[in-house]
Amino acid sequence: MRMRWRAGLVVAAATALAAGGVAPAGASGGGSSTTWSADLASGEAAGVTDGGDGVRLDPATAFSAPVEQGGMAEDAAPAGAVPTGLLTLGPQELDRPTSRVDSVVDGDLPPGTTASVDVRGRTPSGGWTEWIPATASGADSGSVTLPGSTSEVQGRLVLTGTPEGAAPTVRGVTLTAAPAPATEGGQDLTEGAPFSANVFATREGLVGGTTSNGHVITERDHFVALPSRRALSPRDTSDYSVRVCAPNGRCAFAPVWDVGPWNTRDDYWNPSGERQEWKDLPRGVPQAQAAFRDGYNGGNDQFGRKLVNPAGIDLADGVFWDALGLRDNSQVQVDYLWTGSVRLSKVESASEDGTAQVRSAPSDDAEVVGVAADTADVPVQCATGTGSDAWLRIGDGQFLSASVLPGVRDVPVCEDADPADAGDPAPAAGAAGAGSGAATAGAGAANAGAGAVGAGAGAADAGAGAADAGAGAAGAGAGAGDSAAGAAGAASTGRTPAPAAQDAASAEVGGSAAVRAGASTVDGDPRAVPTGPSTATTAPPVPTTGSATAAEAPRPASTPGG
Repeated sequence: MRMRWRAGLVVAAATALAAGGVAPAGASGGGSSTTWSADLASGEAAGVTDGGDGVRLDPATAFSAPVEQGGMAEDAAPAGAVPTGLLTLGPQELDRPTSRVDSVVDGDLPPGTTASVDVRGRTPSGGWTEWIPATASGADSGSVTLPGSTSEVQGRLVLTGTPEGAAPTVRGVTLTAAPAPATEGGQDLTEGAPFSANVFATREGLVGGTTSNGHVITERDHFVALPSRRALSPRDTSDYSVRVCAPNGRCAFAPVWDVGPWNTRDDYWNPSGERQEWKDLPRGVPQAQAAFRDGYNGGNDQFGRKLVNPAGIDLADGVFWDALGLRDNSQVQVDYLWTGSVRLSKVESASEDGTAQVRSAPSDDAEVVGVAADTADVPVQCATGTGSDAWLRIGDGQFLSASVLPGVRDVPVCEDADPADAGDPAPAAGAAGAGSGAATAGAGAANAGAGAVGAGAGAADAGAGAADAGAGAAGAGAGAGDSAAGAAGAASTGRTPAPAAQDAASAEVGGSAAVRAGASTVDGDPRAVPTGPSTATTAPPVPTTGSATAAEAPRPASTPGG
């Protein structure tokens, strides 16, 4: 049964350790490493609370996920859905670069429980690497090798309990950064576009529930879920953001705040050799897609559940309905923005709904072609205009007012801009450069009705393909932009899965998107989002809460918002 839970807060640790205290050189032995004790009391917690004698997993507020391989444990339970909590520790700046961080956890671990540490490092572009789970090196210790040398690292404590309620307590975490070898270079400074893939998207819904990072889901919320905690942003941050483009040409920029759908260890956007699991699958192919369409893993997800859709991303309602104008689950093009090496800038919107409108041209009169969520990261390519008329291009045919990107400075002038616009258009730091233009290539393909580019997205099995009127027929060619294209897709395959097989969610076994299937179709009648400049600010009506489509899986009464 899916547990009801909300973010736990660490008020204080009984044995609070020195905050980010960096020991002098030689403190860890050898005269070259740097060791510090994590301040557990100030960590950002989700499913973790003050246990009196240290921080403790709170089974009542934890989310469900499988035990990670390599976690430090006493008689750890087999892989399966167990209560999981995260405590994001403060970042640590180092006197010398490192590429390896060792961790030691001091605590009490009842049989079947685990305590481990994920680590990430700051990249040359100012972002973060993904979180890398520690590989166990002892009964209470682990080690993480980073993808390159860095002078700033951050740890995240991961606690898991048992379904019966046993919970670990941690009194302290000690981290040691070994100096990077003198022959080891830093991370590549060459700018490159982020990885992009065409995957099937489902609606998360679950208003009133809590995501894996402790965010309480609101109506018309703007975030996404991906099936690996390696790219899970801490609460209220945009450390990992995506650009999602629908077949109708609309795009959304949103942070990753949840884990799911279906799987929790499927970082399919990484190269096969670096993938946490399912290393035999091509890059960009979610395990759920391979299982649903090709019978991979017997057609089951990592929990042994039969896949009923190929979802590789979950979309919160505001992204699904308002930003993308989707009526049903759909094939989409996703750019995983942190995987590139371009500099990203954070959106700061003061609008009532917490979003900024993306327009097709640098003008308030231009067509609205998408939405950027407040706190989402976007790749700024160039600027046009000055002062209050300044606009920043964040993709091909995608512009944001400079007023919602106050952290941008030193941006090159767009080549097609008026030479008179050569002044500094924006008030602050962080130009992305033009290297991210390729990130929107998928959106162009989707707009042209070719949603099945990349990731081998088959038209027939994608289910709910088209977002435009008349193309919602089951199996109608995922990604088709009009009813004619959708009909052609269905005709060419000869297969029309039943609606329940396309969109239904399987029985939920956890407290977040982490261990649930893709979400249901829209409650009630489909709602189109207006795209014209005169109506773009008018949101579609909030869906009714008492009616669910036949495709939606039943939810236990304890499910928030259910």
